[in-house]
Amino acid sequence: MAKGTVFCVFLFFQLIALAQEDAWVYLVDKENVSNAIDNPIEILTQKAVDRKARHGITIDERDVPVNENYISQLKNTSGITVLAKSKWMNAVHVRGSQSDIENLLTTFSFIESIDFADKSKNASKIEEEKERSKFETASTVFNYGEALNQIEMINGNQLHLLNYTGFGVTIAVLDGGFSNVNNMAAFQRIRNAENIVGSYDFVNRDDDVFTNAVGNHGTLVLSTMAAYIEGEYVGTAPDAAYYLFTTEDGTSENPVEESYWVEAAERADSLGVDIINSSLGYGKSYDNPNYAYNTSDFNGTTTFVSRGANIAFEKGLLVLNSAGNSGNGGIGAPADSPGVFSIGAVNADGNYASFSSVGSSFQPTQKPDVVAQGQGSFVVRDDDAIATANGTSFSSPIMAGAMACLWQALPEKTNAELMQMVRESASQFESPDNFLGYGTPNLELALSNALGVVHVTDENEMTVKMFPNPASNELFFSFNQHNFYRINIFDAYGKCILDLTSTQNHLQISISSLLAGVYFVNIQSSKASKTLKLIKR
Repeated sequence: MAKGTVFCVFLFFQLIALAQEDAWVYLVDKENVSNAIDNPIEILTQKAVDRKARHGITIDERDVPVNENYISQLKNTSGITVLAKSKWMNAVHVRGSQSDIENLLTTFSFIESIDFADKSKNASKIEEEKERSKFETASTVFNYGEALNQIEMINGNQLHLLNYTGFGVTIAVLDGGFSNVNNMAAFQRIRNAENIVGSYDFVNRDDDVFTNAVGNHGTLVLSTMAAYIEGEYVGTAPDAAYYLFTTEDGTSENPVEESYWVEAAERADSLGVDIINSSLGYGKSYDNPNYAYNTSDFNGTTTFVSRGANIAFEKGLLVLNSAGNSGNGGIGAPADSPGVFSIGAVNADGNYASFSSVGSSFQPTQKPDVVAQGQGSFVVRDDDAIATANGTSFSSPIMAGAMACLWQALPEKTNAELMQMVRESASQFESPDNFLGYGTPNLELALSNALGVVHVTDENEMTVKMFPNPASNELFFSFNQHNFYRINIFDAYGKCILDLTSTQNHLQISISSLLAGVYFVNIQSSKASKTLKLIKR
């Protein structure tokens, strides 16, 4: 073939590629909605149903799958490729020529509207419709080794000392692939415990997230939570369970990745996942510049992925996302979402890392929420070597693992309550800014605050504070009302080991003779009774 012919063929295929558009097709209804909601076990796992019930989350139409008959008809349409689907949005992500996509609206009565990723195309649709960081590169009683500073900074190690290591909590990691996680020595602990509970590659539509990964970003992210190398490295949640989901296409930058993200979040919800960690960001730059969002669109409710993240929060999931590495360029999606706990980065000394994305007035809530070590973070590479890496991609999972341990300690708390507790524990809660948010959290303080204050409902609205908790030798009580109080401390077997009464506003008792462990403190007033959990060191 002549050189000129080769060029013409290349140009022909290039023009075809450029002629392809991405769009979200929104559907009008779903199938058997009432029956599905009345029988949720048919659309969700039992763990998902139980989690929603525990946190008072309503199972609604958004939990019902997209009508597969509609999807089949779209797949069989000439010129249309179906790339992803979202039950929360009742939408399908398609690719095709502009005219082929526009024709769907007149061809199928089950289509409510179409939203092109290239916003300029929306003005020419048949019906007027309402307009609706890439990867950082890498440069462990627990002996944390190199990982000590990054967990001590947020006092996550204090939760480990109390045996809160993430056990019973499930984390879905949405990332770009997890090269060699199935073979690395650093992940032998979670493999032996069968704590890699599932995986899926939403880009390539298969279960292999280990060998077809582009880069090792997901491996590095996972290591900050789950890696364990005896005497050298321990992640922040070494005993949590993990789903590994590939949602990032390392070969291109396209809004279909937003759709993959939402699909993965939906699957996480259906599987009963508790926490999502996403060290990804979208919307600032796409290969097709017409797809990029405006700065004002990073308001937590405009981008497809942020809207999906907000629904994930409404469904009871705790979603943590890296703030991004754009510095003054600002926070992207879905970190801009009100329902997302956005994590900025600091260095080993707790000072702002210059690359960490800065919040702005476009976000309806304070962004970032909090910070953790993201500059000089220690990670484990896919060759089992311990290395350093920079990016909010690592501050986010460090915090996600620590919050898994906190949720293990406080399983009755909702996602919103947990987020607020961690904000209130942070170093600058009273004076947040757009660089550090509420500052560096103290997970031990968050636990202590949650365990140590209770409102006893009686005619006087009595408030009792028990502190410190965890406690070593002395335990203090403070009451806001003069009253007669009886305090009983029970061990884990229900045996009463202390019984005393008081009429004072303040009380101090010695617990130095108690063995380390968990105890239950029952406080009775003349009108009401309440039991608190006490942790004795």
